[in-house]
Amino acid sequence: MDLSAGLSLLPLLLLWSMAPQARPQRSHSLYYFFMGASEPDLGLPLFEALGYVDDQLFVSYNHESRRAEPRAPWVLDQTSSQLWLQLSQSLKGWDYMFIVDFWTIMDNYNHSKVTKVGVVSESHILQVILGCEVHEDNTTSSFWKYGYDGQDHLEFCPKTLEWRAAEPGAWTTKVEWEEHNLGARKNKDFLEKDCPEQLKRFLELGRGLLGQRVPPLVKVTHHWTSAGAFLRCRALNFSPQNITMRWLKDDQPLDAKALTPEDVLPNGDGTYQSQVTLAVAPGDETRFTCQVDHPGFDQPLTVTWEPLPSRALIIGVVSGIAIGVLFLVGALFLILRKRKASESGEYSGSQLSRETGRQLSECLPGSLMLPVYWNGCMKCVENENDSFLLSCGFFSLRLTHMMRNSFQHSPTLSYHFSLLCPRVSGRSSVKTLANLSGVLEADASGIRTFK
Repeated sequence: MDLSAGLSLLPLLLLWSMAPQARPQRSHSLYYFFMGASEPDLGLPLFEALGYVDDQLFVSYNHESRRAEPRAPWVLDQTSSQLWLQLSQSLKGWDYMFIVDFWTIMDNYNHSKVTKVGVVSESHILQVILGCEVHEDNTTSSFWKYGYDGQDHLEFCPKTLEWRAAEPGAWTTKVEWEEHNLGARKNKDFLEKDCPEQLKRFLELGRGLLGQRVPPLVKVTHHWTSAGAFLRCRALNFSPQNITMRWLKDDQPLDAKALTPEDVLPNGDGTYQSQVTLAVAPGDETRFTCQVDHPGFDQPLTVTWEPLPSRALIIGVVSGIAIGVLFLVGALFLILRKRKASESGEYSGSQLSRETGRQLSECLPGSLMLPVYWNGCMKCVENENDSFLLSCGFFSLRLTHMMRNSFQHSPTLSYHFSLLCPRVSGRSSVKTLANLSGVLEADASGIRTFK
């Protein structure tokens, strides 16, 4: 077996094909998956172990580290417990057992084993899955299987303490193990006693995190192949694994013969995925619905394929969105322009407040009582050589002095516009205005100015 073939054996998918599939609702499982390569120098481990409770990874181990690593949040604080120490010792024992079994199987196939790293270019793969299930009625079942180079090899039967050869090449190993009764009694004790007890303790540790009901995300898609059109119904990221998926035509269940059966596959994080496909005649797609029943649903969910919008509709929607964006940009531009104009002294009537009018009434003489917005600075109000601006929604008044152009204080109008004049006492303001002499005349811009 070449390296590429070995790498193509995905652990999760293979162990799922070897493990029992028809798991009743509310059953629980504990199983360990071992994998190793005869040529570890090529990137595959000599021995690696993964442990799963209810299909959720909780421990990993490899030949190099020789240490059990927690892989689930509910076991992170258990690494110093007696349960975890026992598990670590078991994994170390399985490490040794796995390598011995590996060499035995390779010898019986007349396959060379590695005696020195890098000597043999050909690599072989051995995989083992063993574990147990506890059902709702407290009955148990177990399994212990070997796979070699991607093919089923041997399976242990606890009741008879015998091995079943899945292929002719496994017969020699079967006879050898049964003749010497190698580990048969220990295997039986683990499957029927130790494994269910471990499962019970792990379920107690993971209470509240294991067994959560997560409803699936269901989607129906349409596909074309050389054989014609078909619909695919996918259920993703659900837990537990118990799920029923079927197609309905005109709200009536289809014959099971018309369906393409699919397996429920684990995602590796305690959730699962599944799908069912159906060949359909072009134009009949909308007559079919996918019905999904899962413990996470209060009632079965039905999903129909929704055709994609036409090209004309897409263009219309995109054009509408573009027009809307342009409208929003224009509105934003007008708002910003209006705000900038306000900062330049062109204030609208909506910006006039009663408080502003009250403050202004205290500092203007009776002849200039106007509902205006007062803008300027303290220096302009208190110093005759300065100026300040009064403006409202109808006109603007700029009060200035004949010495306004002197070097003492001649700020730009924009500076005055950007500073709100602090409130001053009525007496000082009236006095300041009274000392300002001038006449009111209109210029071409409509702004009246005191000269």
